[in-house]
Amino acid sequence: MDCKKQKDERMSEEKTQQQTEAQANEATQEGQTAEAATGSEESANHEQPLLSPEEQLQKELEQAQAAIEDQKDKYLRLSAEFDNYRKRTMKEKAELILNGGERCITSILPIIDDFERALQTMQSATDVAAVREGVELIYTKFISTLEKNGVKAIETQEKALDTDFHEAIAVIPAPTKELKGKILDCTKKGYTLNDKVIRHAQVVVGE
Repeated sequence: MDCKKQKDERMSEEKTQQQTEAQANEATQEGQTAEAATGSEESANHEQPLLSPEEQLQKELEQAQAAIEDQKDKYLRLSAEFDNYRKRTMKEKAELILNGGERCITSILPIIDDFERALQTMQSATDVAAVREGVELIYTKFISTLEKNGVKAIETQEKALDTDFHEAIAVIPAPTKELKGKILDCTKKGYTLNDKVIRHAQVVVGE
């Protein structure tokens, strides 16, 4: 019995000793971790020293000045680009005003050639009807060319007077009740260019 008791006591002592050693190792590891953390904090504090209020204010001022310089550079670049765009647009507009009718004029040149040939033919022509037919063909071609370029004659025959398109130059008694207030005659044709009136039609209106 004594041997067994001694054996149990010895085992208990060994177990207690093992627990003590484990607790000591754990405490040692915690201490090392705490020291490492403290060392890291001290290292960080050493790398980033605290600034005085004056130094902090100076740093913020330098950052603000750098931002202002950056924005100023962007503004100057944008201003220069806009100025170049404005000059280019003005140049294009001036060229458009000077040469805007180039397409229309180019399309009319063949008709001028036809007129010149007709004039040469008239000098020796004896058939008046043939000459007249040729001139009518040239006129029809000319009107067609104008229409392709957006030019159209304003309709007037028995139309109601519309001051947006017509200019009444005379008023005469209407031959019938239905023609009162309507156009009886056109003394000068009016034209529109792309639906914009470029010349009002001069008309005679019935009353």
